Amino acid sequence: MSTATVKSELYAIAERISEAASYDDAMYQLYVRMKIAKGRQAADKGRVLPHDEVKSRYLK
Repeated sequence: MSTATVKSELYAIAERISEAASYDDAMYQLYVRMKIAKGRQAADKGRVLPHDEVKSRYLK
């Protein structure tokens, strides 16, 4: 994620959360966005597993 993208995400999160939101609420929103971005990067690089393979690994 580029710096400009991170900064724009921070602004977007600040606009979306309620006035009563805590730092923890804001950090959670940032954490979720970060995880989504990392997942997309992994998918773009082909570092993903088919659903059936993941399911079989965890049902053993």
